[in-house]
Amino acid sequence: MSELAATVHVDVEPAYRADESSPGEQRFVFSYTITIHNRSTRTMQLLARYWKITQGNGKVQEVRGKGVVGEQPVIAPGQVFRYTSRAVLECPVGVMEGAYTCIETAAQRPFDVAISPFRLAGPNQVH
Repeated sequence: MSELAATVHVDVEPAYRADESSPGEQRFVFSYTITIHNRSTRTMQLLARYWKITQGNGKVQEVRGKGVVGEQPVIAPGQVFRYTSRAVLECPVGVMEGAYTCIETAAQRPFDVAISPFRLAGPNQVH
């Protein structure tokens, strides 16, 4: 982990979306709110994301793309960036983990920020 990556903290708040899910059709929708804290003294920009989604049935999906929710946010020292997105699974439990590819804007130096695994669990699932 780079020195700069160690100063970026990622909080995740997953939630089951019963109103959008259809368990009888094996459709389980989860939202997750991400808060990225830039605790460094340098401005950074989030350029890309990588997610690995492992469902309870063993199916693994990898997602890569530019930015998050259509943005490539610039996050100044001491600032946070928060967004909410969704994942649709075929079963009521899963795990997501991943990484953000960022740059330090002044030096244009790239670095990756790891996103620790977090659990997606529908109602009546063991947490």
